Amino acid sequence: MQELTGKVAIVTGSAQGLGKAIVERLASAGLSVVAADVNETANRETVNAINARGESAEHWRLDVGDEHQVAEVIRGVFEKHGRLDLVVNNAGVDKTVSIEELSVADWDCILRVNLRGPFLMAKEAFPVMRKQGHGCIVNIVSTAAKRAWPNAAAYHSSKWGLLGFSHALHVEGRQSNIKVTALIAGGMRTPFLLDRFPDLDPNVLQDPANVAESVLFVLQQPLETVIPEITVIPMRETSWP
Repeated sequence: MQELTGKVAIVTGSAQGLGKAIVERLASAGLSVVAADVNETANRETVNAINARGESAEHWRLDVGDEHQVAEVIRGVFEKHGRLDLVVNNAGVDKTVSIEELSVADWDCILRVNLRGPFLMAKEAFPVMRKQGHGCIVNIVSTAAKRAWPNAAAYHSSKWGLLGFSHALHVEGRQSNIKVTALIAGGMRTPFLLDRFPDLDPNVLQDPANVAESVLFVLQQPLETVIPEITVIPMRETSWP
């Protein structure tokens, strides 16, 4: 298993839910974590709580769909820390409506965050990781990349696209000792689901901390080993056979 203390990670969509759980778990494992989110208030609260425990985290505002902001964050983190070991593309949005109700603006927004965002992050991170001789990118996908249900056309499109993008990056990255993993996560007890579906039984969902543990597992693999795809679902997952 790799030694993780002192390594530097960027986690997008870090203010709540799975992103928050990933930031907390990586910080507890000894990494210096850059928590990147547009929700500055909630993100700062997460970072402050981590630092109060004597662990290392810092708040950076980031709109993952903005190519200039992405470039500034990647460059700024590398200049500050002198390294970039891990990028977790976790930021995601959705709107649950039929295709007739889905506006062009909503379609563009969902694809912008869920697919353009990981593309921009990888595009900027790859040269840095290639130059330093190593790196790891974990893309948080979803069971929505393997199955389909009604009223989620844009979300499915973005996640199916992200899964394909992850495997394409894996092929490119391994030539430069850059590991790329698609982490397919099943339903979690997070605001992303529970705020939109208040009738959803939380007992059929999993704790986001369990998925965060899987991110750490991927990162801990020996240098000679890469996990291109991993699926983590609750025992009572309803969107999976």
